[in-house]
Amino acid sequence: MEKKLGSYSFIVGVIVAIVLGVASPQLGVQAVTWLTSLLIVAGLVIGFLNVTGKETKEFLMVSVALVIVAFAGKDLVSLENVEIIGNYLQGIFQSVLAIVIPATIVVALKDIWELAKEGQGL
Repeated sequence: MEKKLGSYSFIVGVIVAIVLGVASPQLGVQAVTWLTSLLIVAGLVIGFLNVTGKETKEFLMVSVALVIVAFAGKDLVSLENVEIIGNYLQGIFQSVLAIVIPATIVVALKDIWELAKEGQGL
Protein backbone atom coordinates (compact mmCIF):
# COMPACT_ATOMS: atom_id res chain seq x y z
CA MET A 1 0.00 0.00 0.00
CA GLU A 2 2.82 2.39 0.87
CA LYS A 3 4.50 1.72 -2.48
CA LYS A 4 1.28 2.55 -4.35
CA LEU A 5 0.80 5.75 -2.38
CA GLY A 6 4.36 6.80 -3.14
CA SER A 7 3.98 5.96 -6.83
CA TYR A 8 0.71 7.81 -7.13
CA SER A 9 2.09 10.82 -5.29
CA PHE A 10 5.04 10.94 -7.69
CA ILE A 11 2.80 10.78 -10.77
CA VAL A 12 0.37 13.35 -9.38
CA GLY A 13 3.25 15.56 -8.27
CA VAL A 14 4.90 15.59 -11.68
CA ILE A 15 1.59 16.34 -13.40
CA VAL A 16 0.83 19.13 -10.94
CA ALA A 17 4.39 20.49 -11.38
CA ILE A 18 3.99 20.69 -15.15
CA VAL A 19 0.48 22.15 -14.95
CA LEU A 20 1.56 24.65 -12.30
CA GLY A 21 4.58 25.64 -14.36
CA VAL A 22 2.47 26.20 -17.45
CA ALA A 23 -0.37 27.94 -15.59
CA SER A 24 1.64 29.95 -13.06
CA PRO A 25 1.87 33.12 -15.18
CA GLN A 26 -1.96 33.25 -15.25
CA LEU A 27 -2.65 32.09 -11.68
CA GLY A 28 -2.77 34.36 -8.70
CA VAL A 29 -0.09 34.33 -6.03
CA GLN A 30 -2.33 32.50 -3.55
CA ALA A 31 -3.06 29.65 -5.98
CA VAL A 32 0.61 29.25 -6.84
CA THR A 33 1.48 29.22 -3.13
CA TRP A 34 -1.07 26.48 -2.37
CA LEU A 35 -0.04 24.34 -5.33
CA THR A 36 3.65 24.73 -4.51
CA SER A 37 2.88 23.63 -0.95
CA LEU A 38 1.11 20.57 -2.38
CA LEU A 39 4.22 19.77 -4.43
CA ILE A 40 6.43 20.01 -1.36
CA VAL A 41 4.17 17.63 0.58
CA ALA A 42 4.11 15.25 -2.40
CA GLY A 43 7.92 15.36 -2.48
CA LEU A 44 8.04 14.42 1.21
CA VAL A 45 5.63 11.52 0.64
CA ILE A 46 7.73 10.34 -2.31
CA GLY A 47 10.88 10.46 -0.23
CA PHE A 48 9.36 8.54 2.66
CA LEU A 49 7.34 5.94 0.78
CA ASN A 50 8.51 5.57 -2.80
CA VAL A 51 12.28 5.14 -2.62
CA THR A 52 13.58 1.93 -1.04
CA GLY A 53 17.06 0.76 -0.08
CA LYS A 54 18.37 -0.54 -3.38
CA GLU A 55 16.91 2.42 -5.33
CA THR A 56 18.45 5.01 -3.04
CA LYS A 57 21.81 5.57 -4.74
CA GLU A 58 20.35 5.82 -8.23
CA PHE A 59 17.54 8.11 -7.03
CA LEU A 60 20.02 10.42 -5.31
CA MET A 61 22.28 10.64 -8.37
CA VAL A 62 19.40 11.35 -10.73
CA SER A 63 17.68 13.79 -8.40
CA VAL A 64 20.87 15.76 -7.75
CA ALA A 65 21.40 16.07 -11.51
CA LEU A 66 17.76 17.13 -11.94
CA VAL A 67 18.03 19.72 -9.16
CA ILE A 68 21.18 21.20 -10.69
CA VAL A 69 19.68 21.41 -14.18
CA ALA A 70 16.29 22.70 -12.99
CA PHE A 71 17.94 25.30 -10.76
CA ALA A 72 20.17 26.46 -13.59
CA GLY A 73 17.20 26.55 -15.96
CA LYS A 74 14.99 28.41 -13.51
CA ASP A 75 17.58 31.12 -12.95
CA LEU A 76 18.83 31.32 -16.50
CA VAL A 77 18.48 34.96 -17.50
CA SER A 78 18.09 34.12 -21.17
CA LEU A 79 14.81 32.26 -20.49
CA GLU A 80 13.18 35.57 -19.67
CA ASN A 81 14.09 36.71 -23.17
CA VAL A 82 12.42 33.75 -24.87
CA GLU A 83 9.23 35.25 -26.24
CA ILE A 84 6.50 32.67 -25.86
CA ILE A 85 7.66 29.84 -23.62
CA GLY A 86 10.34 31.43 -21.41
CA ASN A 87 8.06 32.19 -18.45
CA TYR A 88 6.43 28.77 -18.74
CA LEU A 89 9.78 26.98 -18.69
CA GLN A 90 10.87 28.92 -15.63
CA GLY A 91 7.62 27.96 -13.90
CA ILE A 92 8.05 24.30 -14.79
CA PHE A 93 11.64 24.27 -13.52
CA GLN A 94 10.59 25.94 -10.27
CA SER A 95 7.75 23.46 -9.77
CA VAL A 96 10.01 20.49 -10.46
CA LEU A 97 12.39 21.81 -7.82
CA ALA A 98 9.52 22.06 -5.34
CA ILE A 99 8.79 18.34 -5.64
CA VAL A 100 12.29 16.92 -6.14
CA ILE A 101 14.19 18.79 -3.42
CA PRO A 102 12.07 17.55 -0.47
CA ALA A 103 12.15 13.97 -1.81
CA THR A 104 15.94 14.16 -2.25
CA ILE A 105 16.48 15.50 1.26
CA VAL A 106 14.33 12.77 2.83
CA VAL A 107 16.00 9.98 0.84
CA ALA A 108 19.48 11.33 1.63
CA LEU A 109 18.69 11.56 5.35
CA LYS A 110 17.28 8.01 5.32
CA ASP A 111 20.45 6.80 3.61
CA ILE A 112 22.67 8.59 6.11
CA TRP A 113 20.64 7.02 8.92
CA GLU A 114 21.13 3.54 7.43
CA LEU A 115 24.87 4.16 7.03
CA ALA A 116 25.08 5.32 10.64
CA LYS A 117 23.21 2.23 11.85
CA GLU A 118 25.54 -0.06 9.94
CA GLY A 119 28.67 1.74 11.08
CA GLN A 120 27.75 2.34 14.71
CA GLY A 121 25.68 -0.76 15.43
CA LEU A 122 22.59 1.26 16.38
